[in-house]
Amino acid sequence: MKEVLAGLGIAETGSAASGDFIASHNPATGEELGRVRLAGEADYERILATAAEMFERWRLVPAPQRGEIVRQIGDELRRAKDDLGKLVSLETGKILAEGKGEVQEMIDVADFASGLSRQLYGLSMHSERPGHRMYEQWHPLGVVGVISAFNFPVAVWSWNALIAMVCGDTVVWKPSLKTPLCAIAVQNICDRVLERYGLNGVLNLVIGKDDVVGERLIRDRRVPLISATGSTRMGRHVSQVVAERLGRTLLELGGNNGVIVMDDADPDLVVRAVLFGAVGTAGQRCTSIRRLFLHKSIAPKITEKLIAAYRQVRIGDPLDSGILMGPLIDGAAVDNMMRGLATIQEQGGKILTGGKRLQGCFVEPTLVQAHPGMAMLKEELFAPVLYLIEFDQLEQAIAWHNDVPQGLSSAIFTTNLVSAETFLSARGSDCGIANVNIGTSGAEIGGAFGGEKDTGGGRESGSDSWKAYMRRQTVTVNWSGELPLAQGIKFDV
Repeated sequence: MKEVLAGLGIAETGSAASGDFIASHNPATGEELGRVRLAGEADYERILATAAEMFERWRLVPAPQRGEIVRQIGDELRRAKDDLGKLVSLETGKILAEGKGEVQEMIDVADFASGLSRQLYGLSMHSERPGHRMYEQWHPLGVVGVISAFNFPVAVWSWNALIAMVCGDTVVWKPSLKTPLCAIAVQNICDRVLERYGLNGVLNLVIGKDDVVGERLIRDRRVPLISATGSTRMGRHVSQVVAERLGRTLLELGGNNGVIVMDDADPDLVVRAVLFGAVGTAGQRCTSIRRLFLHKSIAPKITEKLIAAYRQVRIGDPLDSGILMGPLIDGAAVDNMMRGLATIQEQGGKILTGGKRLQGCFVEPTLVQAHPGMAMLKEELFAPVLYLIEFDQLEQAIAWHNDVPQGLSSAIFTTNLVSAETFLSARGSDCGIANVNIGTSGAEIGGAFGGEKDTGGGRESGSDSWKAYMRRQTVTVNWSGELPLAQGIKFDV
């Protein structure tokens, strides 16, 4: 562990912050990984002022040159992939393959953002007035505040920060207090590149409590955009506070993702996809599969296969080879899962396998036979609990699938074109992500990521998500020497 931290430039002493210390723990062993000093009010003000000052300079750097800086950050991430991936696993409890995969996602985003820096296109429109040219262009927005969650402590930051960088923005990052070392490591990696060009202050890190740092960040009028990832409860608060000052929000909140399995689906494909989607990261992804709708004709076969697969899931230290599921993030998460399972059984749910608390923060992944009327189906239990619900007709399954407050990711397994297209149509899934014959998690960075309803409506990473980090300006140039007015209005003096 000490070698990993040293390789990532995390020193045992020294901090520019002035607040209290917090400890970071390995959820698999309970071992203390390190202590981090939190930022105080003065620290926040210093960091924000630095970001605001650097924005005045960074926004004038040509976008392709900004993209080159991001490309070099990607190269530094490649060199640090093994150590950073291991730290992600140590601090979050996700298996090593997922930890390294998260770092690879950052590298992919850097590549994407580098190319994007030459494609920040505006439109050219035809003016109705002779001798006029009309077009739109995009300008950097300002300081972007990024609030990230523990379950993806580095990748989601990159979706925001690296895209914002090529758009000409500076960034202030408030990470989860459950994964502060990952944030420090990423900041150190980025600083190595930024220091070469005297650009310290483009990317900034402020680790602090919600009442000291978080509230100041979301209320700060110098921060035109807040991108926040977390619970729906947190997102509602952020949205209300930022809206009061007429700022922008980009919210990635709760997910309660469903998968519909038709009678013509490939059972083996379904089981493999569901196992990864429901058990991966110990069910602590916003895209984890929570609800599985099984056509009655195929339900017994799929259920039998899933029970057998769940009982073979290897649970243990996420750094050990062959382990498929690590621990939950902390004891509070375990307690929440146990309370949830008790409520599920009170509402008529039947545990088919799993559901036990193991040593420390480890639990058994759980399959629950459920019925559509269960109130818990509408809540996101952030744990490896999967509900199995049987249906007769696709329209019935879609109605049940959509009858939850959240709307992030969804999927259908079928070989029938009509079923697939029905699910993808306007009367199908109401989620921001809809897949066919793949699970709900593992989104590629080239597509816009985000969801509807209580998921917050935000879109990050790919497609035209970059527009959230810029301001649009409509331009009209009159080169005619005359002054014709729009709509044919005459105003002669």
